Amino acid sequence: MRVIFLNMPGRLLRRLLAIVLALTLAGLAFFSWEEIQELLPASAGHANPVFQVDTQKPLVALTVNVAWGEEFLSDLLAALKAEGAKATFFMVGDWMRQFPALTKEIAAAGHELGNHTWYHPHPTKISSEELKKEIQRTEELLLKLTGKKSVLFAPPYGEWNKEVVAVAGELGYRTIMWSVDTVDWERPPADVIVERALANIQPGWIVLMHPTQPTAEALPRILKGLKEKGLKPVTVSELLANGR
Repeated sequence: MRVIFLNMPGRLLRRLLAIVLALTLAGLAFFSWEEIQELLPASAGHANPVFQVDTQKPLVALTVNVAWGEEFLSDLLAALKAEGAKATFFMVGDWMRQFPALTKEIAAAGHELGNHTWYHPHPTKISSEELKKEIQRTEELLLKLTGKKSVLFAPPYGEWNKEVVAVAGELGYRTIMWSVDTVDWERPPADVIVERALANIQPGWIVLMHPTQPTAEALPRILKGLKEKGLKPVTVSELLANGR
């Protein structure tokens, strides 16, 4: 659409532009943050993964990559509920296929669910078309089970390159990494996981975890430690919404 201003005085033009801007902002006020995200192209300006968020608010994001460990998820959910905390769970599609009830339970608890591919392949070692199918297949099941489409993608093994990010972006996803890796998949003592999660943590950081027994033991202490540091755990999307 073309808008043409013919011989319009500068003062009148500025006033007209101000009115247009005010009307646009008023219209956006009727949309939620999630709806606004859907209106914007996810790939625009997002050529790189998100490792942390520049924010002035005392917020951090806890993420849990779910491809196994279903026996420990209830404990993680209980710990989060006890503190009124929310997290982002990145789901593998084949795992959701096997545990649909647990997937729904995570979503029903108010946590955010993200896309972690279908079979957890090495994303830099498969073709763009294969990666696209992995993400889309997971998206379809996630939407079927929860009624919501995710906008966040966590590449398996933390492997990424420009092509991986571009494929995710074309499908409407932000690629999410981490600021702190607890390396809890090695199942170290809970004390080690707590130390890794809390040491030097700053607002805007993203903490990566997995559903393991020591993580379930560590999480209540991590949440307590964050509270003592004046930091609030939120979902990745909420953290992004509060970035500068």
